Amino acid sequence: MNRSKIAGPRKQKRIPGRIKNIDYKDPKQLRRFVTERGKIVPGRISGASARCQRRLAKAIKQARHVGLLPFTEEAYK
Repeated sequence: MNRSKIAGPRKQKRIPGRIKNIDYKDPKQLRRFVTERGKIVPGRISGASARCQRRLAKAIKQARHVGLLPFTEEAYK
């Protein structure tokens, strides 16, 4: 059976904390989506939709390459 006939269309989740623009140049906001060990928090835990999670992951990776966010857990301590 088709899901839309049973329960209706899915609602898009918003990024927690009302981040309007996901930008790699704002490490303060991106740190909320990174664990103490430096791993990117999955979307099912952060509450971000698939599209927002892809944008977050891309922004976090860009910030790491530029040097705004660390790669390893040592810098988070």
